[in-house]
Formats: sequence, C-alpha cells, structure tokens
Amino acid sequence: MISVENITVEFGVKPLFHDVSFVVNDHDRIALVGKNGAGKSTMLKLLYGLQKPTSGSVNVPNGCTIGYLPQVMKIADDTTVLDEARKAFNDHTAMAERLKKMEQEMADRTDYETDSYMQLVERFTQEHERYMMMGGDNDEAEMERTLIGLGFERSDFSRPTREFSGGWRMRIELAKILLRRPDVLLLDEPTNHLDIESIQWLEQFIQNSSAALVLVSHDRAFINNITNRTLEITCGHVEDYKVKYDEYLVLRKERREQQLRAWQNQQKEIADTKAFIERFRYQATKAVQVQQRIRQLEKIVPIEVDEVDNKVMHLKFPPCLRSGDFPVICDDVRKDYGTHTIFDHVNMTIRRGEKVAFVGKNGEGKSTLVKCIMGEIPFTGKLKIGHNVQIGYFAQNQAQLLDESLTIYDTIDQVATGDMRLKINDLLGAFMFGGETSEKYVKVLSGGERSRLAMIRLLLSPVNLLILDEPTNHLDIPSKEVLKEAIKAFDGTAIIVSHDREFLDGLVSKVYEFGGGRVREHLGGIYDFLRAHQAETISEVVGERTDKEAAAAVQPVLAETPKAEAPDNKDSWAEHKEKQKKLRKAQRAVEESEAKIAKMEGRLKELDSLLMDPKNASNMELVTEYTTTKQALDKENDHWMELSEKVEALGQ
Repeated sequence: MISVENITVEFGVKPLFHDVSFVVNDHDRIALVGKNGAGKSTMLKLLYGLQKPTSGSVNVPNGCTIGYLPQVMKIADDTTVLDEARKAFNDHTAMAERLKKMEQEMADRTDYETDSYMQLVERFTQEHERYMMMGGDNDEAEMERTLIGLGFERSDFSRPTREFSGGWRMRIELAKILLRRPDVLLLDEPTNHLDIESIQWLEQFIQNSSAALVLVSHDRAFINNITNRTLEITCGHVEDYKVKYDEYLVLRKERREQQLRAWQNQQKEIADTKAFIERFRYQATKAVQVQQRIRQLEKIVPIEVDEVDNKVMHLKFPPCLRSGDFPVICDDVRKDYGTHTIFDHVNMTIRRGEKVAFVGKNGEGKSTLVKCIMGEIPFTGKLKIGHNVQIGYFAQNQAQLLDESLTIYDTIDQVATGDMRLKINDLLGAFMFGGETSEKYVKVLSGGERSRLAMIRLLLSPVNLLILDEPTNHLDIPSKEVLKEAIKAFDGTAIIVSHDREFLDGLVSKVYEFGGGRVREHLGGIYDFLRAHQAETISEVVGERTDKEAAAAVQPVLAETPKAEAPDNKDSWAEHKEKQKKLRKAQRAVEESEAKIAKMEGRLKELDSLLMDPKNASNMELVTEYTTTKQALDKENDHWMELSEKVEALGQ
C-alpha cells in the first residue's frame, strides 16, 4: 500500500535514517518503536508527505487515503463539537447539496420527454446510488457513535469547541480522522488524551476497521492489543519484526545479545590485528603480512550497538518525614456544582505506604476529589489529612508553573540534592532530555515537554504523599518504567489517577472506582478489579451510559453480529449481558486455541524439514520434540473442538 524505498534523512552531520526500505501492506497493524530521538514522528511525517526525505522515495498509490494524527496540531475553535466533526464528511455534504439541486431542478422542469431531462434523471440516479454506497444517510449516526465512544456526552455536541481543553479538542480531531475511514491510519500517541474507556473503544474500533495502521504509542497494553507487526528504528535503520510488541521484546533481546557477541568478536579481531601490525611493523620479512593486515583493518565495517537502549536508570525519592498512619480519611464527603452532584457519601481511608488508583470515565469526579484532598475547592463532609503529611501533586497545569527563564538542566539542578546532583544528565536522558536538549530554555518547550520536566522536579521533592493525575501522558515506555520503579520503591503513600493499565499493573494494591456519584473500594490490582467484575473493559464496570449510548459506543464491534431481541426487563437484560460475556470469553478461548494450533503446526513443518536432512536423522532431540509437539497438537485439536461446541451452544 505504501512503499518506502532507500530513504535517507539528514538533519545534521549524522543521518537520522540511512537507506531505509519497508512496505506498509493492506491490513498491517504496525507498531513503530525506538528510543526517543530515533525518528518515529519524522517517519510518520514522511509517510504522510509532510516531509521529504533527503534521498529515496515514499510511494503512495493513487486513490489511497491517509489519516494522520500528530502529537500536536492546530485546532479550530470557531464551531461546535458536532459541526467540527461534520467536517469529516465534507465530500458527502457537497454531494448532498448537488443531489438537492438536481432534485429541485427535476421538480421545476416540465419537459419530461426531452433528452436533457432524461440525462438529468440518469445523473441524479447515479449520484444518489453513489451517495448511498458511501453511507451518506448514516453520517449523523456515525458521528454520534464515534464522539460518544471517545468520551463525549450528547450534551457536549452543541457546545463550542473553545470551551474544551486541548486534550478534548484532540479527541475531536481523532474523531474526524476515524470518521473519514481512510485506507491508512498514522497515529502519533493517540492515547495521550484518552481515558481507559475511550482507549478500549478505540482498540475495538481499530480491530474492526479494514484500514492499515502505523502507530507510535507508549501505552504497552494498547500496542499489544491492536498491532501484529513491529518496526524498530535503531542505529539509523529499521528492523522489521513480524510479531506483536511483547514478542518483539523477546526477539529484540536475543538479537541484541547476538549483536553484542558479534561486536565483542569484532573488537577482539581488531585488537589482534592491531597487535600484529605493531609487533611486526618494522620487520622486513613480515612487511607483506603487515600490509595485508592493514588492508583488512580498513575494510572492517564497525558493528553498531545501540548502547542507550541498554542503560537502566534507577531513581529513588529523597528521604522525607514519616507521616501519620492514615494520610487521608474521607467521611461522607460530597461535592456539588450547582444542582449537579459529582459524588456523595465518599468514605475512604488510605493507609501510610499504600499505592491506590482512581479509575472511572471522565467527568465522574476523580480529579475533583484530588482537588478536595489538596484543599483547592470547597466540599461538604469531613476530609482529614494526617499528621506530618507533605503532599507532592502532579497535574498537567503544574507544567505552567515552571520558570521560563531557566534551562532544563538548571531547573533540575535547583532541586537536586546529594548523589542525584551527580546523575542529573542520566535522569534527564531517562525522561527524553538527553544531550544538547538539556540546554534548551523552558520557554521554548512544548506542553508535553514541560509536563515531563515538572514530573522530574516532583520526583526530586521530599514528600510523603504523592498525588499523580495522569502522570504517564507524554512519557515513553522506558521513562514510564523509571517512574513506575521509583513509585514502587517510594516509602510514602501514592494516589494515582491514570488510564494506563500497564502502568498501574503491579503498582497499586487498591482501586477506587468512580461512577454514578459513588466511589467504591476494590482490593487488589487493576486486573483483579476487572476480573472481579467479569469485565473486559472499565466501561462495562462503570456502567453509567444509558443502554442506547452503550450500544452506540460498541457499535463497531457489533456491526457484523446479528441483532438480538432486546430484553423486556431488568432481569432478562442482566441474563442477556451475562450470556454475551460468556460468549465473548469462549470466542477468545477459541481464537487462542487456534493460535496455539497454528504455532504447533508451523513448528512441525520446520521439524519435518530438519528431519528430512540426513545429518539430523539420528538427532534424538529433534525426534523427541516432534513427538511431543504432535501429541500436544492432537490434544489441542480436541480442546478446540470442545471450545467450538461451547461457542455454538452459547450462540443459540
């Protein structure tokens, strides 16, 4: 679909890419990965045509449509949400106008028998058929489904876009791109401004879309759920892995080990050659051999190893005062905005040292309760902050409080103490401010860069209660790992508002669920929380949307499923939902079984080929593996049959 041929991109002395080639095929779901500064966003711009390579070419077939969502974009503020989303259907709108004019002309004319009238009728018929094939009649329903799926309420549709934050306006732009149904989607950090429910809706949308995808994201769970191929930009070239991200990490580790061994062998060869040259340089009898070694040395192509990727940055919070046993106690806390109740009867006790998560869809009061704890807004009820509690708070607006006259390095140097002062450059590198970037002034940084810098300042502050509101936005996977490990090792208490399941997994021991004006406590991690509700998504648990909205939000998933009759009462609806959950679970089990069968069949073919080779005829290790794999395959086939029968029974 898109062909990249021998492209080179140069911004300075060292090329960003050199002689890179690959193809984006139909239905490819590609994760574009690499360390910060490797050129992931640049590659997306090259694919979209916003940037030209220094040499080589990017070839896009005629008629191929591409939708591109950059990390930062200029957003219009002169329309309502619905009118802005409707711009995705400008072609449909223009066609509808032409049809309306032709329809009016046919109504006004009376020369029904003339050739020109018949030609007009023919044109109208063809245009109308084309309009119907393009789905013009469904535009409004598609807009509503997509906007609700991305977290908007119907009451938001008529609001001006200027009333929304930058993150919500980016959701509108994402909605427009999805509504255009392009052949190829290029998405640069699409989950930065989405909550868990919206991310999971987007996952379902992409999984049910026929579009090819090239994705840059630091949400590991999101990448794993929707991609089937991984392109890694490393050392100025691209390594193509035909596997998901988790499998890529395993293969990449193996490749790096091989690469490192090859580098070590090459270094030994170079050292031995140089030693020979130095030893016999001045002996006439060895002159020919010395010259041969010199020529060999000149021909050696150095093996590159991306050392930055192998570094591990460990960060520990500075020591602080010990807080009381209960840093936060809420007793019947309530918050109203006018006549609208955000939450009521909130009772929670957070113990010293606990790491807890606040989850739920946007607008349910997660950030509002944080502001109550911070004392920023009034509320009713009792909220007690424990003895000696020192709060460190991170939210997106914290980035606006940085001193713009300082450089990045000086901003951190002001707060770093002890051994961390010797590791400032390493710390900045771990959060994407390595090298010359650390000398940039804060005033020239983007919003995302300022957020990362504010996060580093917080990590160096002596606090015993951390409150982090969406801390992983604008962080790459290694940076998130640094932050996650730091919070794990933190002696104090942490409250984390996040939509990043991978980040929360293994980090929190308690989940507070916000929904329907209530806050419910769940012991265990984020995936324990989901399993306890027998739910695949947080949105199923929260359950705050009306039945119509919920049906609209998952419409892309149900588009090809026969419609079931709506249950007549609450009990039958609950039974219906439970049956659907079991059916989805059984279908997933069938898919997993099919994947295992395909993998084993592939391995048996490989073993067949190996055993056909006479030199392997007596290799008992291969024979044993063949036998055990064949037995496992037979067993899995029987298991698949049982699962398939179960799916068939549940589907009746």
